[in-house]
Amino acid sequence: MNTYFRILSFAKPFGRFAPKYILFVVLSIVFSLTTFSLLSPLLNTIFDTDAAEKLTVVTQKPVFDFTLDYAEKLFKYYFNQVIRQEGKAGALGYVCVIIVVANFFANIFRYLAGRTMGKVRATTVRNIRKALFERITCLHIGFFSNERKGDIMSRVTNDIQEVEGTIISSLKVIFKEPATIIGYFIFLFTISVELTLFTVVILPISGGVIAGIAKRLKKKAAQSQKNLGEMVGTIDETIGGVRVINAFNALPYIISKFNRKNDKYARINISMSNRFELAGPISEFLGIIAVALVLYYGGSLVLEGTSSLNGGQFIAYIALFSQILQPAKAISNASSGIQRGLASADRILQLLDTETEISDKENAKDLPSFNHSVEFKNVWFAYEKENILKGINLTINKGEMVALVGQSGGGKSTMADLIPRFYDPIKGDITIDGISLKDLKLESLRKHMGIVTQESILFNDTVFNNIAFGIENASEEEVIKAAKIANAHEFISKLPGGYNEIIGDRGVKLSGGQRQRLSIARAVFKNPPILILDEATSALDSESEKLVQEALTNLMKNRTSIVIAHRLSTIQHADKIVVVNKGEIAECGTHEELVNKEGIYSKLTRMQLL
Repeated sequence: MNTYFRILSFAKPFGRFAPKYILFVVLSIVFSLTTFSLLSPLLNTIFDTDAAEKLTVVTQKPVFDFTLDYAEKLFKYYFNQVIRQEGKAGALGYVCVIIVVANFFANIFRYLAGRTMGKVRATTVRNIRKALFERITCLHIGFFSNERKGDIMSRVTNDIQEVEGTIISSLKVIFKEPATIIGYFIFLFTISVELTLFTVVILPISGGVIAGIAKRLKKKAAQSQKNLGEMVGTIDETIGGVRVINAFNALPYIISKFNRKNDKYARINISMSNRFELAGPISEFLGIIAVALVLYYGGSLVLEGTSSLNGGQFIAYIALFSQILQPAKAISNASSGIQRGLASADRILQLLDTETEISDKENAKDLPSFNHSVEFKNVWFAYEKENILKGINLTINKGEMVALVGQSGGGKSTMADLIPRFYDPIKGDITIDGISLKDLKLESLRKHMGIVTQESILFNDTVFNNIAFGIENASEEEVIKAAKIANAHEFISKLPGGYNEIIGDRGVKLSGGQRQRLSIARAVFKNPPILILDEATSALDSESEKLVQEALTNLMKNRTSIVIAHRLSTIQHADKIVVVNKGEIAECGTHEELVNKEGIYSKLTRMQLL
């Protein structure tokens, strides 16, 4: 039940809705009971010639108070008045009018209760989705390396939808249906204690059977949601890699892979549906058995004359008792559905409870400006067990252009990722102006950095918003200036919408070179004191690369730049070239120094010249 109550905690501020909801539910129950309480006098009026005489005569209008006794006496007073003045036909009409009016108000208050619960439902789902999205966006980069994107997307969409459709919907069942049953039983006890005690013994048997079925649903529901997440992941990979799939004639493989997951999902859902659908018929069948037993037992007492009920009262009792079946069935169906919702809720809460490994420590400081250097001090790092960086010591002074070169997988990108604290070293420390990165607020640290990655990360938005990403009230002049520096203004101007052109998912409407120039323009626009360029010119053609490289060279003047490059021609003018080999710094120096050293860098240079 902890899972259930944690989900309900997202209904805050529930106190704003609860009093109204409870009031509307109570009033709908009261008016519903009024309708059925009038069945006995209605039937007696029709079938019993001594109806007026058998009613307790109330000749004076009772004094108002908040009791059932007052309501009963008031009804009898008017009922007697109508019988005396209008006869049986008038009494019959009088009771029918009250039944219609009572039913009208019962449905009005039921509708108002439903509206109130609709607000609670929408508020709860909104709060869950908000909390989940915020948690996902705050998690460390390493989390997304270990989790399937499709499974994360499934939790934000399908799991929340399942929770909305079951757990949130069950809120009304938790209060309304039990309150209805209690109200009906109280009224039944006032009619016949003996018969009602008999029913109290019978009904729990039905509840036990339904609970057993519902318990088995949760395991199947968890399997279903997990499999759905895998399917969403396959769909996402297929859409993202559709060109590669077609180029390698891999459609049969991808379709077969998806069909296997889809078939498995269908089998699980069929099994789960069979159990779920079983709950309704069983609860209804057991309910009818209960009604039949009460009908037989109570009818026998009436026929033998050992019951205090007459025929009309007994029929009214059975009609009232039969109404308990509907809320009882609703509770049984809800309990079955809740098990499905709890499986999804567990997956949601598991993600919400995931702690980010990178966060602000208590009393973290702001970094007002960057003045001196970034320093690696005996830094070690491993993604899992294998060490990627081994005892890195490096000082990057303010204003320097430092190039990281070496074979792929050597640890260059990892070094760059440690500077904005996408990861933390497992040993050693990184400082900026002598302050450990762990002592600084993440937002304050990253505010001083601009990053252009090897893969152009763009968003399905306008060109303008992609360049001015994350910065409010950006001026058009500044955006255009940044685009010109990145050699992007010319192609942007030729787009149908210019700077207001929507570039599509991940910038799909643009070429690879155009996407990369937009990424560079974004970094230029931020104008940070520290630039991290991870293969920033790799997607450009020769002409564009030359123009952008010139712009970047101008931009990096009097600015600290960490450049990862495989094209060594682009970093020959670096103040310091660091050769990273198998997680260690193998060489460090200027281009001329390293070429003359006849080491790894010199070998790489000769290979590229060839």
